[in-house]
Amino acid sequence: MSKIISITALASISPLGNNPKTIWKNYLSEKHCFSKKVLDNQETWVAELDEGSRKIVAELQQSDVKYKSLDKSVLYAMAASRQAVENAGWDTASVFGINIGSSRGATDLFEKHFQEYLETGKAQTLASPTTTLGNIASWVGHDLQSTGPEISHSITCSTALHALLNGVAWLRAGMVDKFLIGGSEAPLTDFTIAQMRALKIYSHSEEEYPNQALHLDKKLNSMILGEGASVCCLEIGKKDNALAIIEGIGYATEILEHNISISAEATCFQKSMKMALQNISPEEVDVIVMHAPGTKAGDLTEYKAIQKIFGENLPLLTTNKWKIGHTFGASGMLSIELAVLMLQHNQFIGVPFLDNPFRVQNPERVIKKVLVNAVGFGGNAVSVLLAI
Repeated sequence: MSKIISITALASISPLGNNPKTIWKNYLSEKHCFSKKVLDNQETWVAELDEGSRKIVAELQQSDVKYKSLDKSVLYAMAASRQAVENAGWDTASVFGINIGSSRGATDLFEKHFQEYLETGKAQTLASPTTTLGNIASWVGHDLQSTGPEISHSITCSTALHALLNGVAWLRAGMVDKFLIGGSEAPLTDFTIAQMRALKIYSHSEEEYPNQALHLDKKLNSMILGEGASVCCLEIGKKDNALAIIEGIGYATEILEHNISISAEATCFQKSMKMALQNISPEEVDVIVMHAPGTKAGDLTEYKAIQKIFGENLPLLTTNKWKIGHTFGASGMLSIELAVLMLQHNQFIGVPFLDNPFRVQNPERVIKKVLVNAVGFGGNAVSVLLAI
């Protein structure tokens, strides 16, 4: 069985848009996607879906009476999955696996159902089936009329890249030859924002760029939440229509010191990156799309881990969270999307308020390999090496 895995399609809905041309155009702009919304009784920075994506989701919800009761996280995943399967040219009658996860699942719907229960002492009939974690992949499978395995999981912020690991494992095991993987998140709710504020990591900056992701000298935490879904189609072997090849995968966890801990030099990232790079020299990596959520500790520890692996010859470093915020379980796949776009266009997208080695590209250097990192609470790190 071939160990080569091709990404044959990728689709998303996010604050950047819902088609590759629009998304790339927005990446070329140095404007962020944040706006203010009243959540938890305060004006709060968030990154909401763009208008076109909201329209797609609204039309999808109205297209079937069964879809009207679904959470946004499910609808986002369904919309992105429809597009990905179409782009890949998959026949929906064929057998393919689905693994789409979420950090928090049916966030908005769960909060509404629970609030109603607190007020009335009664739960609605569909409260349970519409808020279970498996709700996402099963509804995507229903919508696509898939007959393959359907998996949902939550590994917090590394959920989407753990879905990629699962897809690779199933494909290399020969159990299926196609897998749809990704993550979806709709976390812009009162209780979720309150939880992030309780951790003292949420941005209240009024600077031009309120999320200072990858700014290693920032004085305050600056994480901002975003919403969206991103999925990709994986196929075994090197396909003619491949957008990129998965050349390496790595994963690791850390021993917890407390509930959200990560070591000073992100041992989990050191291990996951080393595993992903086991077949190549670190000097071959052109770009790293970092997890870098905009927190003081998170950004700095990941950077130190990269220094440990790459030494003085660092690749170009970037993240998309300064622009679209942290989309929790969907964030890893949105980082994969950025990596694939940079490979396709041979152009580095940096962080506009940072200097080398984060931003300036050597015009003579061709982008051939990009490493993508993601990590969740508790040090569940994943690294994926993409090549073209």
